[in-house]
Amino acid sequence: MYKLSIQCVAPFTFSLCSLSFSSSSSLCFSVRATSSRAMASHIVGYPRMGPKRELKFALESFWDGKNSAEELQKVAADLRSAIWKQMAEAGIKYIPSNTFSYYDQVLDTTAMLGAVPARYNWNGGEIGFDVYFSMARGNASVPAMEMTKWFDTNYHYIVPELGPDVKFSYASHKAVDEYKEAKVLGINTVPVLVGPVSYLLLSKPAKGVEKSFSLLSLIDQILPVYREVVAELKAAGATWIQFDEPTLVKDLDAHQLQAFTHTYAELESSLSGLNVLIETYFADVPAEAYKTLTSLKAVTAYGFDIVRGTKTLDLIKQGFPSGKFLFAGVVDGRNIWANNLASSLNTLQALGDIVGKDKVVVSTSCSLLHTAVDLVNETKLDQEIKSWLAFAAQKIVEVNALAKALSGQKDEVFFSANAAALASRKSSPRVTNEAVQRAAAALKGSDHRRTTNVSARLDAQQKKLNLPVLPTTTIGSFPQTADLRRVRREFKANKISEEDYIHFIKEEINNVVKLQEEFDIDVLVHGEPERNDMVEYFGEQLSGFAFTANGWVQSYGSRCVKPPIIYGDVSRPKPMTVFWSSTAQNMTKRPMKGMLTGPVTILNWSFVRDDQPRFETCYQIALAIKDEVEDLEKAGITVIQIDEAALREGLPLRKSEEAFYLNWAVHSFRITNCGVKDTTQIHTHMCYSNFNDIIHSIIDMDADVITIENSRSDEKLLSVFREGVKYGAGIGPGVYDIHSPRIPPTEEIADRINKMLAVLESNILWVNPDCGLKTRKYTEVKPALTNMVAAAKLIRNQLASAK
Repeated sequence: MYKLSIQCVAPFTFSLCSLSFSSSSSLCFSVRATSSRAMASHIVGYPRMGPKRELKFALESFWDGKNSAEELQKVAADLRSAIWKQMAEAGIKYIPSNTFSYYDQVLDTTAMLGAVPARYNWNGGEIGFDVYFSMARGNASVPAMEMTKWFDTNYHYIVPELGPDVKFSYASHKAVDEYKEAKVLGINTVPVLVGPVSYLLLSKPAKGVEKSFSLLSLIDQILPVYREVVAELKAAGATWIQFDEPTLVKDLDAHQLQAFTHTYAELESSLSGLNVLIETYFADVPAEAYKTLTSLKAVTAYGFDIVRGTKTLDLIKQGFPSGKFLFAGVVDGRNIWANNLASSLNTLQALGDIVGKDKVVVSTSCSLLHTAVDLVNETKLDQEIKSWLAFAAQKIVEVNALAKALSGQKDEVFFSANAAALASRKSSPRVTNEAVQRAAAALKGSDHRRTTNVSARLDAQQKKLNLPVLPTTTIGSFPQTADLRRVRREFKANKISEEDYIHFIKEEINNVVKLQEEFDIDVLVHGEPERNDMVEYFGEQLSGFAFTANGWVQSYGSRCVKPPIIYGDVSRPKPMTVFWSSTAQNMTKRPMKGMLTGPVTILNWSFVRDDQPRFETCYQIALAIKDEVEDLEKAGITVIQIDEAALREGLPLRKSEEAFYLNWAVHSFRITNCGVKDTTQIHTHMCYSNFNDIIHSIIDMDADVITIENSRSDEKLLSVFREGVKYGAGIGPGVYDIHSPRIPPTEEIADRINKMLAVLESNILWVNPDCGLKTRKYTEVKPALTNMVAAAKLIRNQLASAK
């Protein structure tokens, strides 16, 4: 199906290869090798979607019934082959396999263990696409499994649902199959498995199981499946195996740490004859966890994130197991800046002095899943900024260059070019704006709260808006059709005039407004047809941002985002949304929400500059959004939503660091709207994270109304209110899951509303979907919103009758 050609480029460009796909029945490679033999180098994982999102399009064609399972599998096999060969030719020694996924690696592990919830009617045997994608996306009959953020990233994983009655069995041979697939290509990979302890710690009790149920009590039930997998990998010829145990970076108690000791002692005999790598990432490993980790039996090597886990270096200096390998993650897997090779080499040499130079393996800080694929595909990116960057393909080159340098084969030309790029970035005048820095510095000394309390504001707003009890709204976006995307592309490419573009977008907004009025929704949105992405759209209109053409990063399933690059100080040259919001408001007498993305979400969903603290950049963005909020208010917009979908996502993984983050993140949100009138209603929205542990910070944001994901997570958000937390502002826990094509019936939505009314007052409750409707089809949206409004009216009538 594909022909893939790879051409290596000069080292000073920090690029590995240029990839191009064309129709063919086989996969062909043309590569000029960069290293005659593999050095001590390792990649934790690699992006799955392909350089031009080939997997995304294949998945969506399969889901739409346009392509067969065999065609999807062919695209996937070609991508895996390309990735493995790319790493081999770059000189990487420890190449991972089983990091590819059709949806999510945790869901893959659930399939491997046969831990399929009963509602999917799986009857045993090898799990196929039908059951697998039903768990991920739901189907016409049953909802999907919960989806939540993977640690503090924008990647989402499918949360396993476990309980004492789950019967585990070896039901997916994917890990072994992919190892064998690579071996046929002549590449002996390191199979990667989600570690058994982290898998259980990332799970939740299934519906009907006591919330106090100990998930770790299942460890001895899942280990037989892991033993089978290990045995098959050994029989297939594997010499190394990687267990990802990222939960080791979190604050674990003694019982949880003991589970690691027990697990790897139980696996010791099965792992005999294999080299075993335990990989951690995203933060420092706490001292007690480090002690537990480095004492595990049957383990050959330990992987640490040296970028975000600099304190781990101190633990290594205090003691490292003799004869073991240290996989040192010095190349950042979470950002796109070129590595400081000289600094990294110094770190590696210092580690070599402690553990032995022959025991240090150069690695990425985490999987490269969280960064863009290849800088070579960015033909229109500003050349100066491009020289400062490294995407996944370039990071492979950096890893190997550092490994060669550590072994005494330093590429002086490569290192010199790297130093020149770093110096260029540091001295570039486009990075610094003194006026912005002064404005941000002036924020100190105020907490930027609105002068009136939320209860009084809500009274003033109700007098102006005159909304019914249980007001209905949506989160912002409406479906983005193929025609709409085509028009935006053509306008960007100067193929249609600005006049024609504005006419088309106005027509689209008018259609969305009329549709909502037909549904009888109370507070409307304009549908955001002019927007490509909720962060990129704003970044394109703010100074200090750069954009890519193909810098896509997987968020969940086939959904990819293209994070902007914040390279300099941020400001707003002119209004960004006022024209479209005003246009939409003039089309209706109902309130029209002005739709903005909040500063914390813009920050957390961008590749952020690493030359100043994140909070300083966030304050700069907050000031820019503040200007926009006040211009919307002046234009007559009385309801303004400032989305902070990613606020929870940025929460540090360690408790000791949470308060500092939440303080500046919540403060940044308040800065955006501290100057508006009491009658202007400020909404915010959050989605797909565990919110219960930060509910007091959410209250401290002081928004008038918050809409928040609820339905896909089994309504666990409501438990915080059952436990006595008092919330006085408006709140709209989502009544249906928009990330599933399933259409919820009216009765189901009404039942959800009643559950909410059991813990929330009717005068503060809003009715809305979980999230924006951008990824859905109109054939799904129309009946779903019709049912949602009908459910709200049904409950309104019941409340009125009960008076």
